[in-house]
Amino acid sequence: MKNLLIILILLPTLVYGCASDEKITGYKDITSEELNNLMNEQDIFLVDVHIPEQKHIKGTDAFIPYNEIEQNTGRLPKDKNAKIALYCRSGSMSKTAAETLAKLGYKNVYNHLGGTIDWANKGFGFE
Repeated sequence: MKNLLIILILLPTLVYGCASDEKITGYKDITSEELNNLMNEQDIFLVDVHIPEQKHIKGTDAFIPYNEIEQNTGRLPKDKNAKIALYCRSGSMSKTAAETLAKLGYKNVYNHLGGTIDWANKGFGFE
């Protein structure tokens, strides 16, 4: 009986204690420094999603307006495990595009926080 009582007391703690408060988004937010490192160290497909079109981060693979991502998946890597980084001017349009790609089943999507404003402030280059 004593063991049963202990189990009943500890069970909710174990179940809820292991639950994460982290929101599952399907994409990862990254800083300018992290984006620069990814671009230097790994094969990543870089997409500017800002409208109107603006200056591009050096190495950008495609310009696809954030609100046209779903209609333009043919311009993205066919492999849904490919690493895709999205950026815009401030990070809001790229967040929307990242959410769309995650809903479409892309597994390695990165949203650049701060966009080209932060990128420029950190001294990184443009085309």
